[in-house]
Amino acid sequence: MTNAPSSVAIIGGGPAGLIAAEVLSAAGRTVSVYDRMPSLGRKFLMAGRGGLNLTHSEPLDAFVSRYGPAAEQLAPMIEAFSPSDLTAWAQGLGQETFVGSSGRVFPRSLKASPLLRAWLARLAGQGVTFHLRHDWRGWSADGALSFGTPDGAVSASADAVILALGGASWPKLGSNGDWSAMLAQRGVEVAPFAPANSGFDAAWSSVFAGRFAGQPLKNIALSFQGRTVRGEAMIAAYGLEGGAVYALSSALRARIEAGDEAVVEIDLAPDLTRAKLTDRLHRAAPGQSSASLLRKAAGLSPIEANLLREACGMALPRDPGALARAIKAAPVRLTAPRPLARAISTAGGLAWSEVDGGLRLHKIPGVQAVGEMLDWEAPTGGYLLQACFATGVWAARALLAGA
Repeated sequence: MTNAPSSVAIIGGGPAGLIAAEVLSAAGRTVSVYDRMPSLGRKFLMAGRGGLNLTHSEPLDAFVSRYGPAAEQLAPMIEAFSPSDLTAWAQGLGQETFVGSSGRVFPRSLKASPLLRAWLARLAGQGVTFHLRHDWRGWSADGALSFGTPDGAVSASADAVILALGGASWPKLGSNGDWSAMLAQRGVEVAPFAPANSGFDAAWSSVFAGRFAGQPLKNIALSFQGRTVRGEAMIAAYGLEGGAVYALSSALRARIEAGDEAVVEIDLAPDLTRAKLTDRLHRAAPGQSSASLLRKAAGLSPIEANLLREACGMALPRDPGALARAIKAAPVRLTAPRPLARAISTAGGLAWSEVDGGLRLHKIPGVQAVGEMLDWEAPTGGYLLQACFATGVWAARALLAGA
């Protein structure tokens, strides 16, 4: 055991950095938060545009499994600051929460701004100081932290440093990934960044894209590599996006990176078995147009019927069994993930081998890393914010423990 530091510099004013600041300042530590943007929590506020999905209510073992290869590392952190802890924390800031029909947890206001305002007020009341428009540039020759500001270069020192610089998605909101080069120069291994929870390009016809871009596909199921996800997707001019796509994005991206085709199968009638659908199509009145048949017998909307035509090369099978197979597994070829700057989150980052059990960097004493800087990814649904909060709490508690 060593003495816990009395002053801490936290670089990055997103959820991971701010929750670390809260834990440390509540314990009486002097905390300074530095951020390159003019205001704090910008990506947090962006998440609030979709209702601010804080976490998820599913059982903890299932919850942790959503982190894939990083589940082993993140499990103790999420158990130590669990979804119920995060919900209680939000309620403590005056933001009542509710569980949606999908199990996702939201504040009743469905906004991030009231929560962020109350949070920043709490932090200020605990003595946390904020230094905005401070773009971290690494360390000076004497070991001080270096920042670029509108007034020129400045330096700062602290007993300990927590890096909470985010990944590399949505750089205009603050997390541009520049830190990876600075750490790599000091021998720290950083896995290349890649878009996570991103849309994918698809070669739509101009007619289909022009007519249906921006419209949702509701109550569908997407399948890829033996995994099926129920939910919704959105037709974009470039291809396909939305929650069901994001849930499969890691596997889709890996297939494309390997140089193989990524063909996702879309079940346009997931509530009907193929046998039941075949029977309905077989019993349909003869002489109907294909549009009428798909609407009346299969229950497809215009966007679903036209997607089926896109997937089948416009010529639909005439045989009821073959048509049912196509409706239950319409193939859409995805050619590339959308650019990293437009992804919801980031895959890649600081290798887990570079940090100890308290998230301290082995090669840079006195420095910890939290949040999306670490090499993990998860689907949307509350898992992203939960891991950011949990790693921030974990690092702060490790610092206080001095272990």
